[in-house]
Amino acid sequence: MPNTTAEEQLSIPDSMVSGQIARMRLFTGLLQGLILYLLYQAGAAKVWPATQPYVFLPLLLSMVFVPIIFISSLGHLKNSVILRWLLAVAIIVSTLAVYDLWRVGFIEYANTNPHIYPSPMLGFYLTVGLFIAHALVFAAALDQHYIADYRTYFEAAWKLAIQLKFAGLFLGILWGILFLGAELFTLVKLDFLEKLLQKSWFAIPVSVFAVAFALHITDVRPGIVRGIRTLLLVLLSWLLPVVTLIVSGFIISLPFTGLEPLWATRNATAVLLGAAAVLIILMNTAYQNGEVGAQLSRVIRLLTRVAALLLAPLMIIAIYALALRVQQYGWTNDRIIAASCLLVGSCYSIGYVWAATEKNNWLQRMAPTNIVAALLVLAVLLALFTPIADPARLSVNNQLSRLYTGKIKPADFDTDYLKFDGERYGMDALQQLNESWQGEDAVLLRKKIAETQLRKSRWDKQDKMDIKANLRNITVWPKGQVLPESFLAQPWDKVTNGWLIPDCLRYNNQQCDAFMLDLNADNKPEILLISQSEYTYPMLLAQQADTTWKLIGTYTTDKRGCSQQLATELKTGSYKLIAPGMKDIEVLGKRFGFSADTNNYLDCED
Repeated sequence: MPNTTAEEQLSIPDSMVSGQIARMRLFTGLLQGLILYLLYQAGAAKVWPATQPYVFLPLLLSMVFVPIIFISSLGHLKNSVILRWLLAVAIIVSTLAVYDLWRVGFIEYANTNPHIYPSPMLGFYLTVGLFIAHALVFAAALDQHYIADYRTYFEAAWKLAIQLKFAGLFLGILWGILFLGAELFTLVKLDFLEKLLQKSWFAIPVSVFAVAFALHITDVRPGIVRGIRTLLLVLLSWLLPVVTLIVSGFIISLPFTGLEPLWATRNATAVLLGAAAVLIILMNTAYQNGEVGAQLSRVIRLLTRVAALLLAPLMIIAIYALALRVQQYGWTNDRIIAASCLLVGSCYSIGYVWAATEKNNWLQRMAPTNIVAALLVLAVLLALFTPIADPARLSVNNQLSRLYTGKIKPADFDTDYLKFDGERYGMDALQQLNESWQGEDAVLLRKKIAETQLRKSRWDKQDKMDIKANLRNITVWPKGQVLPESFLAQPWDKVTNGWLIPDCLRYNNQQCDAFMLDLNADNKPEILLISQSEYTYPMLLAQQADTTWKLIGTYTTDKRGCSQQLATELKTGSYKLIAPGMKDIEVLGKRFGFSADTNNYLDCED
């Protein structure tokens, strides 16, 4: 390929994307749609290859990603480069799919349904990783260097991103039109199109072909894609001053507020990472390919440099927040993923601070930082989805270490985490503990393991309780009152829609306050149950004519923490009962109740 600039290389004239390439792309889309339909049918009917998950899942993921990369590469890269890249993608995808199956371990642990589809985490991060990898390979092949010019990376990545966005938009509009057509025919009692849209043999190939068609059309109109990209980046760059001022204000306020309010949220690391990610994205909308600095306003140039400096304190605080949680509770899957994000974020922050200190050139060091960060993201993703740094493996080992070293007692050890979050490693650890644990509270630990192994889900609790024998879960108010015998005798664990019933009526170690109140003026008390959890609403139960008790409603508000404030005031008697201000309306046997304006609710956070 002759020496040309990145823009000239990627601004391919329409004539260079020939009719033959167009036909190959569309044929690839049709073939991909047909194969995916056949795989879907095999999975639904549980026939080969779905009966062999270690064949089915690698084939499924390869058929999702390889054709799209082929369509994107066709007409731009040499055939030999395309072949090697597609082979590498197929090997990587298949390897990760096999490991995903192995680590989940559903087949080996004899669950009823074989695990033949990828875990959601693998599907999402595989999409992200292949997008980054394809942009890097695409740019390197165009420049014929292992490390391409940054401008080429910029053009390749944004071109691919906009193509995918428009393909998704085109697909959505297509289905919107098809559903509209089905509704039109339904108006004249013709339902053939409505039934056709429900057929997988139609829906899957049409959707996949539409994506291939959209990718081709956006590829032969590079000028339109570039114009949309430029407009989008200019608009987004003007959001940078807003975000920079907000983050600056947050950091400046910390010496006055302290860090305790931040730790109390329990999601400080996630919020700080989100803020850092927004800063990084908006800084790059201003920086673009590194050659537009002179065209930017002084405000954008100045605040981009300020934003680069703000990344460092955000990362430091986020690392400290995560370290505190790990020190208290050990590593979990989420914390390991957060640590991985912090590693990448730290790479950006170090590089961007390095760029911000540059005097002669405006943030030119952002370019090499972005390239290094992209390679680091790929390395981190590869580690996370292989045994190298599998979050399940690392977290299970850490939790076991905390138990063996006495940092956590057997009575407090979370056996549920090992089964439902530790994947194969957690299941193996449970079996190992059950067979070999000889330490403190061995009987108690084995009992917990046995109960955990009986559960099919985290919410399938086995510690059902006899309320009458375990009244300490429920504190009755006013003092001296007792719960009715009929209430205590009710089998709450067998109630339909039991998830609506407070946990203190069904499980051990769940605390509630019960208030005996006559709220409907019938001279018989109702029971208002308020759980000590801040995520539940106060629930009102009333005795029916057959002496059974039934949940008849809740007292709701749109503010977190109001339930506990309500309980506090009820205990002290600081309340009064007020008749509803608006009567209900009954129409044809249906009752319409008045709902108060939520703007008038008590703000419990004041």
